[in-house]
Amino acid sequence: MAMEMRLTLRLDMGGEHALGVGKVRLMELIEESGSISRAAKEMGMSYRRAWLLVNDLNQRFGTPLVETQRGGGGGGGAALSETGRDVVTLYRRMEKACLEANGQAMEELAALTAR
Repeated sequence: MAMEMRLTLRLDMGGEHALGVGKVRLMELIEESGSISRAAKEMGMSYRRAWLLVNDLNQRFGTPLVETQRGGGGGGGAALSETGRDVVTLYRRMEKACLEANGQAMEELAALTAR
């Protein structure tokens, strides 16, 4: 039986891990839920860990990808900025292109694991 394989895309900036499937998924969940806390919970991570990832993204890209509002009577919230939405879209486009370009090779590799 062939082993299931998946291809993941990770972008490094300045020699450090900058953007990958986890951070992109966190941004997508923030956009869907309007909350860093809810997005963190959905991913099974602490709020602090999610906040540190958001802070890293915001600093690394030089413009906020995730914009936050402090709590109050109605509670706080978070959403992607236009740049944040662009980053997610571009990452997913790159991911799709990588999968399309390498699908056959991945199938061949998976078949070799079945031997």
